[in-house]
Amino acid sequence: MDHFLYRDGALYAEDVAIADIAAAVGTPFYVYSTATLERHFRLFDEALAGTEHLVCYAMKAASNQAILRTLAALGAGMDVVSGGEYARARAAGVPGDRIVFSGVGKTRAEIAQALTGGIRQFNLESEPEMRLLSEIASAMGQVVPVTIRVNPDVDAKTHAKISTGKSENKFGIPISRARAVYAEAAALPGIEVIGIDVHIGSQLTDLAPFEAAFLKVAELTETLRADGHDIRRLDLGGGLGIPYTRSNEAPPLPTDFGALIKRTVGHLGCEIEIEPGRLIVGNAGLLVSEAIYVKEGEDRQFLILDAAMNDLIRPAMYDAWHDIVPVIEPAPGAEQMAYDVVGPVCESGDTFAKGRMLPQIQAGDLVAFRSAGAYGAVMSSEYNTRPLIPEVLVKDDHFAVIRARPTFDEIISRDTIPAWL
Repeated sequence: MDHFLYRDGALYAEDVAIADIAAAVGTPFYVYSTATLERHFRLFDEALAGTEHLVCYAMKAASNQAILRTLAALGAGMDVVSGGEYARARAAGVPGDRIVFSGVGKTRAEIAQALTGGIRQFNLESEPEMRLLSEIASAMGQVVPVTIRVNPDVDAKTHAKISTGKSENKFGIPISRARAVYAEAAALPGIEVIGIDVHIGSQLTDLAPFEAAFLKVAELTETLRADGHDIRRLDLGGGLGIPYTRSNEAPPLPTDFGALIKRTVGHLGCEIEIEPGRLIVGNAGLLVSEAIYVKEGEDRQFLILDAAMNDLIRPAMYDAWHDIVPVIEPAPGAEQMAYDVVGPVCESGDTFAKGRMLPQIQAGDLVAFRSAGAYGAVMSSEYNTRPLIPEVLVKDDHFAVIRARPTFDEIISRDTIPAWL
């Protein structure tokens, strides 16, 4: 569910007309709904009611500080994967003891940054990382809580580029080596092993892979406890998918995910952490764009927008589908036409959709890409010297620009000319 609905023939974000935002900030832009963000977070939090838990929002999905503050006010923790994300979380007012640091390539500087600023735990992904953390924490006179990410070799049955739990993926340690790695970790100074971490992928639409992974974690928990380790926290990752089209079968709900967690690992008495990102913010955001031209091709019509692959790269990178809807509601039974929906970037890959059936669109019309809140703005770039587009947050009947569009002068001024030029 989201809060982007047609009202009196026009698309609204909560109680704000999308066309009014476009008139104020220009196109293209991202717009997020506060009510949708809050609702989706609460669904996860309520799904784990009755267990000791923390919902850590996966910041990589969308990391604007306004979004982080909105979620932090509800009690969210944060899952970060870089020093930059850690700095964003702290700048948004999230205390260190609610931040989990994940990722396979934590640098010495990033580890020291988190140890200095405070951290809930590190999710370790390799023996070299474990040894480096031990060295740095010991030198700083600290003992830091850690979980170790295990790779359960479970096929998440999602896109190959967002699968993380198979043996050929770069994430975690093989679950077959877990006992030896935990034994080494227990002997290292500066770190305290408190739990297990697992994450098998993103955009999962079936609970079966989660169940297979969580059952392996439950078995490993019992084994490690028998080896003498105090396993008291399980970080079960995120990855629950969202419906990118209005017609396909809906993925499992957070309530189903919570029930599965309780059924598979609830008997262990561990504190539970989960790291949802896409489901919290994905359907809470739109990308709004204006049609520049409708171009007649040899055997097709091209709908050329002012948004491009640098603004929303998911279709080019993952062949991802986003529903595209006109901002002015079409009349019932309006005739539809097939369009190749493209942007102005000088790449054939700058294509959002091919043969997409849409109501007739003319130059100057506004269209909205649904389900664009996750991995949209955060993956955007300034390719072709196209400015990063604004982000807008709506709450009830008002809105605010939470990231402004830079001017060309601001972009160019970042360049430094060598003295010999």
